[in-house]
Amino acid sequence: MRIEQLGQEFDLKMRWTVFPLHPETPDEGRELADLFAGRMDVPAVMAELKSLAHSLGLPFGERTRTYNSRLAQELGKWAEQHGKGDEFRAAIYQAYFAEGQNIARPKLLLDICRTLDLAVSEAHMVLEQRRYSAAVDADWERAGRFGIRSVPSHIYQKRMLVGFQDYPAFQRLISGT
Repeated sequence: MRIEQLGQEFDLKMRWTVFPLHPETPDEGRELADLFAGRMDVPAVMAELKSLAHSLGLPFGERTRTYNSRLAQELGKWAEQHGKGDEFRAAIYQAYFAEGQNIARPKLLLDICRTLDLAVSEAHMVLEQRRYSAAVDADWERAGRFGIRSVPSHIYQKRMLVGFQDYPAFQRLISGT
């Protein structure tokens, strides 16, 4: 990502840290209405998120369930090691937020690997042996140290930007204004 600050351009390296958003969610998922019962108007929040995503050019479907993202996070760490982390995250976003698919299902995750020309047999072993479990645990611990409570969250120096944001918001994050 290139950011202009005070007339100069900077290349920023982003480090993805995965976060345990509702890690207690069972593999079959959970209704959003049940998860947030009495705490928020789920249809109103989803409509707001959809509108915001649309304004940013992001697809966002009619989701009614949440799914456990742990296996997707582990496989994402593996995809990063193969130079496909961004593509994998984009495919997971599309599957989960745009299409409402259950990203806890290994078959879906392996299908995504197939579309990205990642070795499906190796991906299967990564999931089966939980090879990246420790890396995800370390990220979860790091997110906790930073006080991250929602996604996406972006940290630059000691400042945090939370939620879907436009480019000027990132410029303000970097410049400190």
